[in-house]
Amino acid sequence: MVEIRANTVLPARRERVTLTTADGLRLVGELALPDGRAPLATLICLHPLPTHGGMMDSHLYRKAAARLPALAGLAVLRFNTRGTASEAGCSEGAFGHAEGERHDVAAAIGFAEQRGLPGVWLVGWSFGTDLALMHGCDPRVRGAVLISPPLKWSTAEQRRVWAGTDKPVVCLVPELDDYLRPPQARERLGEDIPHAVVIDFPGARHLFVGRADEVLDAIVTAVVPEVPTPLPRQFVMTS
Repeated sequence: MVEIRANTVLPARRERVTLTTADGLRLVGELALPDGRAPLATLICLHPLPTHGGMMDSHLYRKAAARLPALAGLAVLRFNTRGTASEAGCSEGAFGHAEGERHDVAAAIGFAEQRGLPGVWLVGWSFGTDLALMHGCDPRVRGAVLISPPLKWSTAEQRRVWAGTDKPVVCLVPELDDYLRPPQARERLGEDIPHAVVIDFPGARHLFVGRADEVLDAIVTAVVPEVPTPLPRQFVMTS
């Protein structure tokens, strides 16, 4: 039995993957799958702003890939958007100011379809939430989880596309967020996506430092409500 800590990596089938965009770029990524069973659903992780340090290894996504295949039976696809670098490597291209990244989002969704991954959800964080709202309302996408949404890059018109669907939109909003706090999130999202659900995180800030367990629990509850939460904080390693 091991305690699950910040850097704990639980068993999964992990592979480096390359996503190819419609405009010919190769994006660096990783797919983590449950070990020995089919995934219940799939998370496509859209990372924070790369010009401010966001990447596929941003801490919530690194922990999601390390834990959720084993604890919740989820497939986790994370990748670097165009021009973004991490330990896994650098994706081709240059930052696209949320417009060029439409090809990146489409490539990830297409990859999930090609691999036969079930129940695709977009999980955006900060800048990544705007990518989800702008480019992710696709028939192949079941819903979206938005972590610390700034609502900076997406337009009201783009957000309202989601209002015309039954796709769940679940927003995890820190009480002390730098850009959009829960009351403002409810007001602005209520205007554009009336069925969006805003979940408050008292005392949390934009980067959710020290709050990863709660964020992962909320993602799991949204995507696979049949999996009990809170998730285990210990795990039995088998040889």
